[in-house]
Amino acid sequence: MKSLPARPSLESLRKQAKKLARDVAAGDAGAIARARVHLPTADLPLTQRNAQLVIAREYGYAGWQDLTAEVSKRLGKELEWAVAQARRIIHDNDVERLKQLLAEYPALLSWKGDDDEGGLLGIATGAYGDSFDADRERYFTRAACAALLIDTGAVVTRSVCEGLLQSRARGLLQLFQRKGLLPRTLEFFSAVGDLDAVRTALDENGNDLAAVNDAFVRACSFEHKAVASLLLERSIALDPELGIHIDESVGRLAFLEYFIEKTPRHATAVGPWKGFVMEQVSRAIHDRDVTAFVSGLRREPWLLGDACVDFQAELIGSATLNGRGEFITALLDFDPAILRREPPPPSQAIEFAVTYAHTDLIPVLTRIWPLPDDLPHAAAMGNLSRVKHWFDDSGAAALGDLDDHYPCNDPRAREHLRWNPRSAQQVLDTALAFSVINRHFDVADYLLEHGADINTNWNSHEPASILHHLVFEDNYDSMRFLIDRGIDMTIKDYRWNSSAQGWARYGKKDEKMAQWLENAERQRKEGASQ
Repeated sequence: MKSLPARPSLESLRKQAKKLARDVAAGDAGAIARARVHLPTADLPLTQRNAQLVIAREYGYAGWQDLTAEVSKRLGKELEWAVAQARRIIHDNDVERLKQLLAEYPALLSWKGDDDEGGLLGIATGAYGDSFDADRERYFTRAACAALLIDTGAVVTRSVCEGLLQSRARGLLQLFQRKGLLPRTLEFFSAVGDLDAVRTALDENGNDLAAVNDAFVRACSFEHKAVASLLLERSIALDPELGIHIDESVGRLAFLEYFIEKTPRHATAVGPWKGFVMEQVSRAIHDRDVTAFVSGLRREPWLLGDACVDFQAELIGSATLNGRGEFITALLDFDPAILRREPPPPSQAIEFAVTYAHTDLIPVLTRIWPLPDDLPHAAAMGNLSRVKHWFDDSGAAALGDLDDHYPCNDPRAREHLRWNPRSAQQVLDTALAFSVINRHFDVADYLLEHGADINTNWNSHEPASILHHLVFEDNYDSMRFLIDRGIDMTIKDYRWNSSAQGWARYGKKDEKMAQWLENAERQRKEGASQ
């Protein structure tokens, strides 16, 4: 049995598991024998999870979590380890395990984290996406764990309450209301649809136009029509010009119904009327209506000015995400202020282009944002000679400062993938994903030969696999590339605990693709057994 050093490295243990999986896949007799000692009936080649299990048992631990817990304790990071465990337990919505963990580590109740996520309660209530639909709220939030945390005395920050407004998690909002935890403000009264409380608040302090507008937006987002109607009339009373705009365009009832249906996301920042206009222009991209898009920009020239540079960047990002370059061209033909802003506003446009196989838009995007000179973006563009620049003569990665490479220089992207701390492996795996997505298979082969992990949990959002991502891109060529090179097709994603085949069948509702993946997996197993 192996012994852990006094100060073990979790990264080193992960590398041992990856090497074991590679050696087993390559047919190394010694590696196969090691695997068989601890997992005599496991299918070969080993999944990364099973390889980690073998490593843990070689060190005398029942499982990988037990091994990592010991590593954390030896390094004096018990609370850090407990937080990591709590994240996983909350994700699994395992109330009993959470109760046990809180009893063992009561400091978790006051832990806040470094980025104002609201501690464990923020993790339980935070939603990856819009949660207005009851099913989405169940999948994206963890109400049972939230209730336990509240009853156990977890710190309730204002950011947690505000997060409920952003995610539109109605069930959790009602839970917080029952517990008396919501701020007693016009905005929260409007969100829960308390018409009497809204009237009282307006009587007491209803002359703050910004507060009334914010409350109107919240009432619309939670579909409280009576409350929203009352607030709209108060907004118009305080701002008669708003009433003129509405009455001369669609009328008050249609305006109200549009807000309830669409909830223009800019309205809180710029007011109801401008939010309405911006939403219509944005929706034209979604609806593929270039004529309406151009007409909206021509009719509202303020959208092209300095004050709306961030909105211009948002329009370009949306068009890039959906592969609609004609909208970007139409916008730039108006010579908007974004073309002259130095430095340009932040945007995910180039990230969207390389992640969703729209690199044909890179030439127009680089009129505003430079293409990052790093390994993942060189891979995305199929620039093999530039890719090789980041490897030394021995074939080892020579990345230099990790801050020069995506996603190490993007905390948001790493947080989505749970990729902390940052590492060179993350750069290699992202480069592999970008090369495969954009069908640069020569680059992908080179990266696989030089340390990239085909079984990485990279995905465009939360952890899954490259194969999961490709399901929604209808990218059969790239899926075939990964399958032919041995990707583990049983990898399950973080949110839904489903394989890529499950994503095709239940998420995309594409039975043809699900069958194709099923057949590909069966054929590969049959070939391996011959």
